[in-house]
Amino acid sequence: MSKSYVEGSIKGFLDKLATSSPEPGGGSVAALAGALGAGLVSMVANLTLGKEKYADVEDRVQLLLAEAEEVRAFLQDLVQSDTEAYAAVSAAMKLPRATEDQKAERDRKMQESLKEAANVPLAIGEQSLRVAQLSLTAAQIGNVNAVSDAGVAVLLADAAAESAALNVKINVGYISDQEYNQVSWARMQAIMDEVWQLRQKVLRLTYEKLG
Repeated sequence: MSKSYVEGSIKGFLDKLATSSPEPGGGSVAALAGALGAGLVSMVANLTLGKEKYADVEDRVQLLLAEAEEVRAFLQDLVQSDTEAYAAVSAAMKLPRATEDQKAERDRKMQESLKEAANVPLAIGEQSLRVAQLSLTAAQIGNVNAVSDAGVAVLLADAAAESAALNVKINVGYISDQEYNQVSWARMQAIMDEVWQLRQKVLRLTYEKLG
């Protein structure tokens, strides 16, 4: 692929998404949702910086902006990484299996690629949690005129985390390493629980500030 989906147009991504092509799929969409949430946090920060009313939190907002942009960049990369992980699984599935050696090599490649296909959405989940945490900060100290955007950011973080979880779950179903499966799924569940709690907190605060 000559350029990533993030470098292309929104319409191009959506058009490809709507076809029968297996990529981009739910993992890429999860990463994109998280990146959109991070972008909204950055917007709230930028709408707060330089305002006299928020001078006392200027340093904290600068840090908020820097972290939100770091997370956004990470999630943008994961939009593409998910498609590449799926491509590796697809390539492994097509390996020959006429002999016992070929079957063993195919199985090894399959397990290796499936773990990576689970690692990517797990990373999306981790970054979605960061977006949710940053959304809370944005709602707490950001420009009150943009507090609704902090609320939208946490909703996107929650959608991204739940979507990532589905993609972790489907991959661990084919992975033979049970210890890996248990650790990965337990971490994903912990992420979902924490994001959900942040979602409730941020939305409550958002509606309070909206009056």
